Amino acid sequence: MSTTEDRSAGSGMSAEELVDEARHWWETDIIDIRPGEIALRGYPIEQLIGRVGFVDTIWLMLRGELPSRAEVTLLEAALVASVDHGPQAPSIAIARMATTCGVPVNGAMASAINVLDDIHGGPGQQCMELYLEIDAALEQGQGLDEAVGLALQRRRDAGVTYIPGFGHRFHPLDPRTPRLLSLVDAAAAEGTVSGRFATIGRAVEAAIGAAKPRPIPMNVDGVTAVIYCELGFTPELGRGVFILARSVGILAHASEQMVQGGRIKGPLPKSIGYTYTGPARRSVPETGDERRSTS
Repeated sequence: MSTTEDRSAGSGMSAEELVDEARHWWETDIIDIRPGEIALRGYPIEQLIGRVGFVDTIWLMLRGELPSRAEVTLLEAALVASVDHGPQAPSIAIARMATTCGVPVNGAMASAINVLDDIHGGPGQQCMELYLEIDAALEQGQGLDEAVGLALQRRRDAGVTYIPGFGHRFHPLDPRTPRLLSLVDAAAAEGTVSGRFATIGRAVEAAIGAAKPRPIPMNVDGVTAVIYCELGFTPELGRGVFILARSVGILAHASEQMVQGGRIKGPLPKSIGYTYTGPARRSVPETGDERRSTS
């Protein structure tokens, strides 16, 4: 008896049923590979190569169809804006430090990407969720100011003190925001996108700033959230494409650090050090009784 026949007998399935189950164990609409053939979403890879750009291919893989040129332009602008924010950004610093510890490029990139979670990598996704919540309220007939106010109040009631996508610890005005918003406005005027999420984003910015002594401008996470919502991406995909973009900067910094060299570099030069806040220097007690009396 063959191995397949033996397994089918134990499972109560025929050999043909067992093989069919194995073939359907993984199912995908994304790629079809056969001997001598590769197709992405039905398009032969040899037809895509040289005719379709990388950003187009990202859209195709994630959304199932090829995008229009106008959609590509907007998506590409958001990706370019997110590639890097300097070695002080934790993910970039981690990639550089990992490299000086002898980690190869894949390990350095993986170490960096692994910290792109809710705090460092998630504000764009969280901002998209806020915009979509407000948009759903508008669909139900609420006015814009009311929908924005209620959405922000729900977050305040939940103890949220920071609205992701607004304000920046380095930039009084994020230099990426005006340019990206102008591209969204142009795309809306041409009918590529609706423009409604740009309106929502600006309304959130105004509502946050109204209660503050100075404006809290939209940052790159807030404006790319506008773009990803306008283009119909889900919040999870919004975070994913941000990670794709930031991976370019991570790779560049890891590569540069490999060229620069260095060994076991920490976050600061040893001449600067850190702040110790524990007990003053003290001697270890001679006996167990003395040790207990100091505890």
